[in-house]
Amino acid sequence: MQIRYIYQMKTELEQKLTESTAHRKSRVSISNYCIRKEKVDELTSIAFSTTNENHVKAFWSLELVCEKKLKLFVPFIDSFCSVLPQLEDDSAIRPATKICFFLAKSNHRKNGISLNSEQEHHIIEALIDRLIQEEKVAAKVYAMKALFVLSKKYPWIADELKLILVQDFPNHSTAYQSASRNLLKKLNK
Repeated sequence: MQIRYIYQMKTELEQKLTESTAHRKSRVSISNYCIRKEKVDELTSIAFSTTNENHVKAFWSLELVCEKKLKLFVPFIDSFCSVLPQLEDDSAIRPATKICFFLAKSNHRKNGISLNSEQEHHIIEALIDRLIQEEKVAAKVYAMKALFVLSKKYPWIADELKLILVQDFPNHSTAYQSASRNLLKKLNK
């Protein structure tokens, strides 16, 4: 019996991701490469494929792409909304919630990116879920910040956010409490 091995060649981006680290310099290098070489579609494909070995690393760099050039992310927002509830790795959840924050801020600005109501709904639902689930503080803070921005368009979010923050306040770290306290001050103005 003859065994055949099929070797799949890694793309240049996949190789860069495999060799990358969590250090900022490494993440910036990959995000710049993706912007310069127009590889954002490949980067999002890897990030959104939760079974891909480089899915988390791709999310780290995708966050920086969105921070620099959010408009490049527009064609992928629907797919992003679909993958948001499926994310389980804390290291992917944090950059994903930060991307939600970038989208919410841009959606709120006059010449920013316009999310449609379905996209807003998916993002709001995912952020509320992240806020009430057991997540790391950074993800929760970006979720609450994004929800605060979205509450300017949807006032019911402010009431929901206040309730969650007040209920969870005593059960979390001082970092979470500090962020909650600051946001509650803004919500109560």
